[in-house]
Amino acid sequence: MPTQPDLNNTHNKAPTRRSVLGGMAGIGTGLALVNASPLQAQEQTLFQQSLAAWLGDGGKFAAGNVLELGRVLSKRPYQGPASPLPEVFANLDADGYAQIKALPSTFLWEKEGRGFTIEPLHRGFAFQAPTGLFVIEDGLIRRIAYERDRFDFGKLNVPETLPNLGFSGFRMFGDAKDGPMREVAIFQGATFYRSAARNQVIGATARGLIMKLGDQKGEEFPAFRAFWMEKPSPASDTIIIHALLDSESVTGAYRFTIKSGEVTIIDTEMTLIPRVPVDNYGIAGMTATYYFGPNSRRNIEDVRASAYEAGGLQIKNGNEEWVWRPLNNPQALQISVFVDPSPRGFGLLQRDRDFASFLDDEQAFEKRPTIWNEPIGEWSAGSVQLTEIPSDNDVNDNIVAFWRPKQPLVPDQEQSFVYRQFWCWQPPERPPLAIVCGTRIGKASGKKRRFVVEFNDDRFKLLDELSAIKPVLSSSIGTLSRIKVTFYPERRLCRVSFDLDPGNDTMSELRLLLTRNDKPTSETWLYRWTA
Repeated sequence: MPTQPDLNNTHNKAPTRRSVLGGMAGIGTGLALVNASPLQAQEQTLFQQSLAAWLGDGGKFAAGNVLELGRVLSKRPYQGPASPLPEVFANLDADGYAQIKALPSTFLWEKEGRGFTIEPLHRGFAFQAPTGLFVIEDGLIRRIAYERDRFDFGKLNVPETLPNLGFSGFRMFGDAKDGPMREVAIFQGATFYRSAARNQVIGATARGLIMKLGDQKGEEFPAFRAFWMEKPSPASDTIIIHALLDSESVTGAYRFTIKSGEVTIIDTEMTLIPRVPVDNYGIAGMTATYYFGPNSRRNIEDVRASAYEAGGLQIKNGNEEWVWRPLNNPQALQISVFVDPSPRGFGLLQRDRDFASFLDDEQAFEKRPTIWNEPIGEWSAGSVQLTEIPSDNDVNDNIVAFWRPKQPLVPDQEQSFVYRQFWCWQPPERPPLAIVCGTRIGKASGKKRRFVVEFNDDRFKLLDELSAIKPVLSSSIGTLSRIKVTFYPERRLCRVSFDLDPGNDTMSELRLLLTRNDKPTSETWLYRWTA
């Protein structure tokens, strides 16, 4: 599984194995075209000509032109960017790439009081593919030119003269609340981007589009080929960014409206234009790390209590049911599908904000952001898909979640989606029910496994209501026994424990719900147990 860059330290920390995921598409397309054929070179020229004609340097900007450019490209065979790097950058390892530091004085809008500054990011290491960066000012387009003196290259032996290398993406700073600007977002590699709320540490990652995840021929990585950034007004807390997406199967036009503050909110408006039929694609994708926790240790010897940046998948489905699915680090690949007529919201949540739950002095998992997606308008039928991938470390993003529409992509039929994404400490809407605050699994007698699920709710302190609360528990496979409910009113806590005897089976789907007078009084806990 590809991986991506660790940005816990936002100031030039050496990339780790995570860098592979962010730059996978760039490596595949950039290196493949170093020895491009004449036909490939011609197609690349046509791409540049189309870009210049519709949205090039010095032209007038119209948002509809991003969509029109996508339509033009969709009628042509896909060709990746043919812009090979000088050897000094193409062969960089992670430590070498970390030596390249952009000079703060060269950041876009530095000292202009715009509320945001933009740091163009150098190409190299896993980030080989070029991405065009443009600014929109007074309705006109200005290309951000590559200049060698924008960067400090450390101890790298870089030639004094370099061609126009372009950039691999950008980092955005803003939200100067009671101090310097903080990192608001970073767009780099394929369609990956990351953000955080105020006082958080960069963690889980969003993806503009997921294509063919799990297909036998391999996953396809679309890429943002160019960005157009509207110059914000003075002291603004909002910035608008347009992007052009391109891949073997689809092109697309995106508009991101990013609002920084206590919570970072990113509104995404996207239109996909298929080149070929596609039925396996994902909207509002997210990836995160889950190494181990109370429900999933698997003989991991580690001094820490847990290591994960998202603890569960939450869904508010079209039937107004709240679902909580704890994440897991399985021994074999697991794909879970939650069918829905039209989702109301879903996201990867980090609910546990207690340092004692992790005991990690460096990673600060308790400060990682929650990502919550809310569709704007009806998305029609489909499913939330959760993919859990085995991992032997706390670096790999082994959790992937996204909305998979039932309706496939078909050439000459554009598909549009709009959604609001919150990067926050907790989602803006909390279930009006008891929520799951802990899942623990251990060995019982024989083959049995013991489960303890904890719910939290202020109503649990009302002693006269506790006797009416009952657990509704079921399993797809195996026998359930020793079901016990214990209340701790002073802690506003309800603990449900039970044993599962799977017999000779290796997987069971579990479901638990608290009810009062036959009506739900908790969110629905779902779990896939695997041997």
